[in-house]
Amino acid sequence: MTNTGSRLRASTIVLIGLGLIISLLGAGLAIGGARLVSLGGSWYFLVGGALMTLSGILLALRKPAGAWLYAVFLLGTALWAVIDAGLVFWPLFSRLFMFGAIGLVVALVYPMLVRASGGVAGRSAYGLAGVLAVALVIAAGNMFVAHPSVAPNGKGPGMTPVEAGKEQKDWAHYGNTEGGSRFAALDQINRDNVDKLKVAWTYHTGDVAISDGNGAEDQLTPLQIGNKVFICTPHNNLIALDADTGKELWKNQINAQSKVWQRCRGMAYYDATSAIVQPTQPDSSPVTGGSVAAGSQCQRRLLTNTIDGRLIAVDADNGEFCQDFGNNGQVDLKAGLGEVPDSYYQLSSAPLMAGTTVVVGGRVADNVQTDMPGGVIRGFDVITGAMKWAFDPGNPQDRAAPADGSTYVRSTPNSWAPMSYDADMNTVFLPMGSSSTDIYGVERTRLDHTYGASVLALDATTGNQKWVFQTVHNDLWDFDLPMQPSLIDFTREDGKTVPAVVIGTKAGQIYVLDRATGKPLTQVDEVPVKPSNIPGEPYSPTQPKSVGMPQIGAQTLTESDMWGATPYDQLLCRIDFKKMRYDGLYTAPGSDLSLSFPGSLGGMNWGSISTDPVHDFIFVNDMRLGLWIQMIPSQNKGDAASGGEALNTGMGAVPLKGTPYAVNKNRFLSVAGIPCQAPPFGTLTAVDMKTRQIAWQVPVGTVEDTGPMGIRMHLPIKIGLPTLGGTLSTQGGLVFIAGTQDFYLRAYDSSNGNEIWKARLPVGSQGGPMTYVSPKTGKQYVVITAGGARQSTDRGDYVIAYTLQ
Repeated sequence: MTNTGSRLRASTIVLIGLGLIISLLGAGLAIGGARLVSLGGSWYFLVGGALMTLSGILLALRKPAGAWLYAVFLLGTALWAVIDAGLVFWPLFSRLFMFGAIGLVVALVYPMLVRASGGVAGRSAYGLAGVLAVALVIAAGNMFVAHPSVAPNGKGPGMTPVEAGKEQKDWAHYGNTEGGSRFAALDQINRDNVDKLKVAWTYHTGDVAISDGNGAEDQLTPLQIGNKVFICTPHNNLIALDADTGKELWKNQINAQSKVWQRCRGMAYYDATSAIVQPTQPDSSPVTGGSVAAGSQCQRRLLTNTIDGRLIAVDADNGEFCQDFGNNGQVDLKAGLGEVPDSYYQLSSAPLMAGTTVVVGGRVADNVQTDMPGGVIRGFDVITGAMKWAFDPGNPQDRAAPADGSTYVRSTPNSWAPMSYDADMNTVFLPMGSSSTDIYGVERTRLDHTYGASVLALDATTGNQKWVFQTVHNDLWDFDLPMQPSLIDFTREDGKTVPAVVIGTKAGQIYVLDRATGKPLTQVDEVPVKPSNIPGEPYSPTQPKSVGMPQIGAQTLTESDMWGATPYDQLLCRIDFKKMRYDGLYTAPGSDLSLSFPGSLGGMNWGSISTDPVHDFIFVNDMRLGLWIQMIPSQNKGDAASGGEALNTGMGAVPLKGTPYAVNKNRFLSVAGIPCQAPPFGTLTAVDMKTRQIAWQVPVGTVEDTGPMGIRMHLPIKIGLPTLGGTLSTQGGLVFIAGTQDFYLRAYDSSNGNEIWKARLPVGSQGGPMTYVSPKTGKQYVVITAGGARQSTDRGDYVIAYTLQ
């Protein structure tokens, strides 16, 4: 009797406890569901929550009907989930896994319910529990499997061996080629043997980028020429390493300082002993100058632009400053800009070597105030450092420096991202940003509207404009062009090949433009968009959309696209979504709460596109982070913003000094700190440029080194997280990427997107992988820098090379 009584008491406690938990969970679902219904949203949560609550009450009363009612709720939820989300893993997981786990517990206690009501328990409930347990195990196992958002179509690039004599010799430019291919004609490391890659050497730079929230990060792509690998650190220190051993050959400690945006993405290289390449296209300006007297210093020179506004040239052989360049090897890039606080102007991308002209743009801080430095682009003589020309977007006819007491036009569109160069045309291609204050356009001029968010082509010798193509009219979303334009040969539908520029945008668009004219080579439509309610704002009635190319992560969201790790944070995301004004891609910010998706981070960002010119493919990595925005009427009597990283990532209130508004903005995340829309949150995509179709699209990155509320999950769940950093494609049929939120360098099979190799890094990386073959040993190496992933506090100073073992 004692044992029987104890069992009865225990079962009573279990049933009452389970019933209370289920009823409370149901009540929460119903209360949130009622709020969602009041906003015009789905009725499921209200109805389902009511059923769940009643089920819990009956279970607490030890009524078998409670279990049957929960079964009705679970079956109804499964039916609703399939109707609402389709047969897609992550949306179904969010809707069903938690409730399925509760259903398993209910099935296991069902015999207790039967006995409590005086009946005789059978074993069928245990059979149902077994089925549910198997389903949950399968679902949990599928968390660790990549779920392509576009399944491979079997038409990815093949693997064509590199022809003898056509192997890549050096990685001499930021994007490998002047045209930003990020493609290596090397196949020693290939699909068949990449699993044998091991660390060959590791070097420590001694410069760790410690961020206080203002953007101290390592985002480097190294250079390699001959037996030297060149790197720059976040403080712009320049270092040469032996290509086979990683041994330091020389170091020049520039030690540039800035309160914000501490980084060096790359360098430029010039060899005065090599023949100057003259353009072959008609009406192209000749390349002039560029020679150094025999025996003089700096026959081969390395150039970097710094976070504190300098252009520096050093001897690539020994690291000493080039005395013939500027003032003892340095040029002041703040000259002519007027008042330039350190935090408002930095050089955040590599200088471009265009013939004998070094071209630099500059990052002007976003959303700070109306009076900011101008976005002038300048070309300097690679030998003397003398300015050849200046292209001022506010005064595009004048190539000279401003007279004493004057400045370049203030607050104009700038070019902060990497540029490209076509030697045959002697033309520079620039990705342009927006004028201050980025999301408020009332004060913009006609020229601001001309050059903002555009691709601009300039003559490299004279700086004269050749053409301009705009991707966003009156940009109010901070959709500045964030990446290096890549030069490809594009095959038109008539079979003819046209030299083209291809570029991705934060808005998830891919544009393909004629290199000579700037005209689109694929269909671009002007689509109608809605205005908002800011007085005097010159809203554009249409915006360009590149419908002839795939849209990458730029779908129009619906309530059904909302997601969460549980149905509860999904419900809260649905409520937040319904509370906001959202009209699709170009939802203009206003005094109400609105949603921008993709947000100002992208879409695509500075990592840029990698190409496969052998098989006519491009590879695109992206992030999918929405941003909610609200313009707030303000007297703006406080200080301007600092210009730091937080302004770009979208965090908190920003004054917009000089305008009648402040802006409050932040990433569209759940209460758990997870993006509110369904995964993936970051992908790698292969696009066939002949068909303009996606060959495959796979999630990139796991939650191993991040997770809800910033808590590391230490689990390789392949959900796909935002990527920040570039890719490398090779003729060995591989695509490498390290710019994920977990600490890995990965290689993907370019034919189908399968991950076929990964190496654990000591910290995360935002660097661009590069590769070369040593002229001494003949070994192919893959090199990555690892200074820390953006979301992680772990920081390092690693340069790591891999080779076949």
